[in-house]
Amino acid sequence: MDKGKNFIEQIIDEDLNSGFDQSKLQFRFPPEPNGFLHIGHVKAIVLNFELAKKYKAKINLRFDDTNPENEDQIYIDAIKNDISWLGYKWDKECYASDYFETLYNWAVDLIKKDKAYVDSQNSAEIAEQKGTPTEPGTDSPFRNRPTDESLDLFSKMKKGEFEPGKHVLRAKISMTSSNMLMRDPVIYRVVDTHHPRTKDKWKIYPMYDWTHGESDYIEQVSHSLCTLEFKPHRDLYDWFLDLVVDSNKTRPKQREFARLNLSHTITSKRKLLSLVEKEFVSGWDDPRMPTISGLRRRGYTPEALKKFVTTAGVAKRQNIIEMSLLEFCVREDLNKKCNRLMVVQDPLKITISNYDVGKQEVLELINNPENTESGNRNVVFSNEIYIEKTDFMEDPPKKYFRLSPGSEVRLKGAYIIKAENVIKDNNGNIKEIVCTYDPKSKSGSGSPESQRKVKGTLHWVSSSSNIPVEIREYDRLFEHPSPGDFSAEDIAQAINKESIKIYQGFGEKELSKASVSESFQFQRKGYYIKDIDSTKDRHVFNKTVSLRDNWKPKN
Repeated sequence: MDKGKNFIEQIIDEDLNSGFDQSKLQFRFPPEPNGFLHIGHVKAIVLNFELAKKYKAKINLRFDDTNPENEDQIYIDAIKNDISWLGYKWDKECYASDYFETLYNWAVDLIKKDKAYVDSQNSAEIAEQKGTPTEPGTDSPFRNRPTDESLDLFSKMKKGEFEPGKHVLRAKISMTSSNMLMRDPVIYRVVDTHHPRTKDKWKIYPMYDWTHGESDYIEQVSHSLCTLEFKPHRDLYDWFLDLVVDSNKTRPKQREFARLNLSHTITSKRKLLSLVEKEFVSGWDDPRMPTISGLRRRGYTPEALKKFVTTAGVAKRQNIIEMSLLEFCVREDLNKKCNRLMVVQDPLKITISNYDVGKQEVLELINNPENTESGNRNVVFSNEIYIEKTDFMEDPPKKYFRLSPGSEVRLKGAYIIKAENVIKDNNGNIKEIVCTYDPKSKSGSGSPESQRKVKGTLHWVSSSSNIPVEIREYDRLFEHPSPGDFSAEDIAQAINKESIKIYQGFGEKELSKASVSESFQFQRKGYYIKDIDSTKDRHVFNKTVSLRDNWKPKN
């Protein structure tokens, strides 16, 4: 057995070695269009699409559109956009609703074979009769309803002659099964709601367990990969297939893998929807959201997300992956790609008293030392510049290597300056630092003074050559490491109330050329992406991730 392969690949290889025709391998990704895809879905997307690529098999994108109350075309479009953005293409776009007629006819056959019956109890009565994991259930009083009567009622359900909840169709399996899901599960219910695709044609809709496996069979999916919570459903999946499978066709095989659980994150679409509806976030694509669209707007790349789920691996047991691994992956990817620029997000004015007023000097800086083809850019230097307020302290502690009265620092790509005087306003707040510079210390000039070592190097922006920028700095949306433990109603208790901070700063002129969704490294600060809220006169940047983290990959 190849230890370099995950257990799903080992299952597939075993099937191929046992004689399964590789040309019949087929996969699918089956999202329900009731919300935006999130980081947890990335694992399932990457697993299925990469398997299809590796084994040269086909893969369908199938929308499980059987709950019209919660589904919308907006979600369908968003899901397709997200998968495409990740770099994947599907062979066929399918919908469970494509098979509604076939599924209905098969359900009719179940009734005729005495494998299903119409139950006229309400949902509470049905639930009560299910029993418990340690106690058997009890039969519905309608379990032995005559076949003709069930057929007639089911036909009237389809025509919309009954209100929702009046009748349901249940499979007749066993009310004493140790698997609670096998105790006569509901397979059809009445729903009087407009459907995004079938409009008002159907008044009954199939349940997931009936739809899923039969849809796999119709599409001839060979390996149906689900997350672990569906493992108890496998018995039911196979029971339904037994009723329809033709021995000459491929029988789908369901196998389960551990879902992706990320620290400080929720992946319940219902809870994510609650965050949107209660306006804890600006929308599904808020950069603090774990949705693919939110991560994209935050500046995460497809390569980083795929690297993350690949590194996390495909396991049989549930575990929690640290957020720091995801941040490490995007940091590693962006480091190779992003040009470096200087941006001051909380400006403090510096006046260089011995530099000629009105003089401007053009300095040439490397765009990205990790990319030899990135070239250089020009930066203007003058007697007035901005540095970060946090880069100056009037009374610094020991081993403080930034600017303080009487100390020297190097300005990135420019000169060494020395703080001479502190100017304050009437309230005692520092508003300006007067410095002198060493004219022979210019970086790269080759003079002995340019080689002079000082312990601090600061980024800066010229006051006469810059663009105003709005910087949105994000922290984790949840303070609690396991926000999924909170209900949708109580989720506010886990929210980090300081998950976003907004700064008005200055950046290099070069940033004015930036396109929306273009990423940069702001030197000494982190990685940032130009946000969709930007306009011609307003430049908004979202912080993707800081430059460093304590997390290190295991050897």
